[in-house]
Amino acid sequence: MPAAALVILFFLGVFAVLSLALVAASAWLERKSGGQANAPSVLLDAAAASPLLKTEVLSTISVWAYLLSKFAFVDKLKTLLAEADLGWSVGRTTSLMLLSGGVALAVFLKIPFLPGWADAVGAAGVAWLPCLYVRLRRRKRMAAMEEQLPDAMDFLARSLRAGHPFSAALEMLGNEKMAPLAAEIKKAVDERRLGMSWETAFENLCRRIPLQEMSVFAAAVQLQSRTGGKLSEVLVKIAENLREASALRGEVQSISAHGRLTGLILTLLPVIIVIMMSIVNPSYLGILLAHPRGKDLIAAAIGCLILAHLIIRRMVAIRV
Repeated sequence: MPAAALVILFFLGVFAVLSLALVAASAWLERKSGGQANAPSVLLDAAAASPLLKTEVLSTISVWAYLLSKFAFVDKLKTLLAEADLGWSVGRTTSLMLLSGGVALAVFLKIPFLPGWADAVGAAGVAWLPCLYVRLRRRKRMAAMEEQLPDAMDFLARSLRAGHPFSAALEMLGNEKMAPLAAEIKKAVDERRLGMSWETAFENLCRRIPLQEMSVFAAAVQLQSRTGGKLSEVLVKIAENLREASALRGEVQSISAHGRLTGLILTLLPVIIVIMMSIVNPSYLGILLAHPRGKDLIAAAIGCLILAHLIIRRMVAIRV
């Protein structure tokens, strides 16, 4: 039988075993809960009966959604997906992680050189890639909002000086083409239109944009609404402080670039030395390939290189 067919059959077998395990776990949890598992379906039916209620389903697969509801990391993952502005559900993300991990494990097991523990570690690393993509997407989006905040503060200050009320200025900001910040501002304006107070709307805005700068802006607006004063001058000062902080962060990143480059060189240097030694004297490293524990040592060395690179990046990541 061809190797590709064996890989496909192995993957289907792993998928079938995981599916049976999930069904068995769901039945056991439902039996343990004493019939309370029907409560979520009742709530979903009630929500579906009213078109005014917004429903958030963890997964379209009821068994998988029920299992996910038993874990504490679901809320954190849901918040992470919302901050990344991805249309993925928690069930889709976790299923993608399991699928990628299963495929990677099936591929790694077909490589005879890799030890068993390296197969498991590699499959776990590949399964983490969807979550890593979500985190990178979230970081990029937050950085874009942080860059747009000073210009948004200046826009609000000019609108207030022109005589527009704060609600109208905020609505004009939401209609501007300043993605992704304008979309979040527009959500706050829409919440205010539906009868929500400004305080609650700004609390939701700070929850969707967990940036210190946004919290300062919301606190300044709420303080001005209680004590009075010229909000335009406060917004101008906030914009100036934000630009100074951005310049300071850029300076710190330029200083720490030497450390990041050093970490990259230290990570790639052993790989380059191994390649050069393999070309010049192939028999020098042959003992590692011939010895029974040689592949374990090679896999451990690769893992240590990756871990050291992550530690160096963590050390030079200076927050301002």
